[in-house]
Amino acid sequence: MGTVVDDAASAEFQAFFERHYAELARLAHLLTGEPDAADDLAADALLALWHRWDRVRAADHPVAYARGVVANLARSRIRSAVRERRRVALFWSQREERTENPDVAGVLDVRTALRRLPFRKRACVVLRHAFDLSEQDTALALGVSVGTVKSQTSKGMAELQRLLGAQEARQRVHAAMAHTGESAGGDR
Repeated sequence: MGTVVDDAASAEFQAFFERHYAELARLAHLLTGEPDAADDLAADALLALWHRWDRVRAADHPVAYARGVVANLARSRIRSAVRERRRVALFWSQREERTENPDVAGVLDVRTALRRLPFRKRACVVLRHAFDLSEQDTALALGVSVGTVKSQTSKGMAELQRLLGAQEARQRVHAAMAHTGESAGGDR
């Protein structure tokens, strides 16, 4: 993907990095409003610049080029977050049921167990069992294949059964999610 860069170019990039990293992270923070994402976006932008360093260093305004890369990465992150919120809102609006006298300890156990699952497994389990979506609808929501939904849901449920013990994980997930009006996928 990248080109071979000589020692002078490497030193030049290192100086550029040290001079502009904080500024690029600040720009990312101001564009996204996410302080935690700022360092990641700045690092991703600088990695992209490193892979194209021969072109960047030849540009009239390398810092402007770097700012453009950060802006594009921030825009992509924001668009992705908006799409995710829309999906959650769409699926949540389909479900209005509440459980009388919920088992609060059980709800907390399920949420703790769900947080331990990797995101894709967690999302598949929540959409399939808490939101009662079909495999097809879950695949559409997550942008994956139906086969991926099947395997990730199966693996996620097996992990939940291991974490939650004797009670049926599917019933506990459904009961825990039905009363709260919240998505279990909030923590990443």
